[in-house]
Amino acid sequence: MTSNGIFDQNAKICSCFGHKEISVTEEMRKNLRQSIASALDDGIKIFLFGGLSAFDDLVYDVVSALKNERVDESVKRVFCFPLDKQLRKPPRWYVKKDYEEMICPPKSFDGWYDSIYFRNCSMIDMSDLVLFCTHDAGRSGSFQAYKYAVKKHKKIINFFES
Repeated sequence: MTSNGIFDQNAKICSCFGHKEISVTEEMRKNLRQSIASALDDGIKIFLFGGLSAFDDLVYDVVSALKNERVDESVKRVFCFPLDKQLRKPPRWYVKKDYEEMICPPKSFDGWYDSIYFRNCSMIDMSDLVLFCTHDAGRSGSFQAYKYAVKKHKKIINFFES
């Protein structure tokens, strides 16, 4: 179980990261739905989103559908801003969805790109499971997050090949 200081100490957490643009196949959607349903069965109740990728949107849609089907379960969708000030005034790129909570995870950084990287690291540190749709694509933020999750020995599912 994750001990993260922001959520209930017993809450299991999942985060997701992917490239800004992805090709979503029916097989990927099916595998993602099965993986998220299994995660819910295993006690994952909090899903963290950064909101800057098509994969985030896909995971959000699948989590939301399962949340609506499993009304007796307490599933929380949490949007994670990279900067504290964005909690007060979200930036133009933020798309309002039905998140149960919005946070700025604890981190240290300087500069815009660094703020996203360290936000991602903080999300991974809090997570029991990390979902990816990424591959080695140069300076890809999602691939940098993947390498960090591997280094931290997190449970990882990568849907890039689905």
